[in-house]
Amino acid sequence: MNRQDIQTLYEFNRWANGRTLEAAEKLGPDAFLKDLKNSFPSIRDTLAHILGAEWIWLRRWKGESPAKLLALSEFPTVANLRERFGAVDAERGAFLASLTEEGLQQPFDYKDLAGNPYRLPKVQTMQHVVNHGTYHRGQITTMLRQLGATPIGTDLSRFYLDRAAGK
Repeated sequence: MNRQDIQTLYEFNRWANGRTLEAAEKLGPDAFLKDLKNSFPSIRDTLAHILGAEWIWLRRWKGESPAKLLALSEFPTVANLRERFGAVDAERGAFLASLTEEGLQQPFDYKDLAGNPYRLPKVQTMQHVVNHGTYHRGQITTMLRQLGATPIGTDLSRFYLDRAAGK
């Protein structure tokens, strides 16, 4: 993948997160926080996990090694999540704009939350973050259906179709 491919992948990620937040905004507070016995109990917790992972990887790419994810208590509403997703997107956009082709392909050293060291090409860690979000947005789709709500499609093909249509 090159720099333009990564930028497009993150445009998709922002679009897909936005659509998922739209679907969550239609829920009442009880449904938003309801324990649905998933990887993360509620839609709020799953969205906060996606956000936390995006935040922590951005911190890593910028040379930091946070030891924990964001606290769930920071996100009592969808509006709180939307605001923080926006801040992470803006900061990541500036980071992506500064990224060179060479920097994208370089080995990247990081530590997981337990402090274990790893090394991967930076481009692979960047692909991972989007794939991770896609996996959990799929879980949210199922959770929305369990609640009788209507999920919004977030397939990559839908992104390309919407983009071509100027949406």
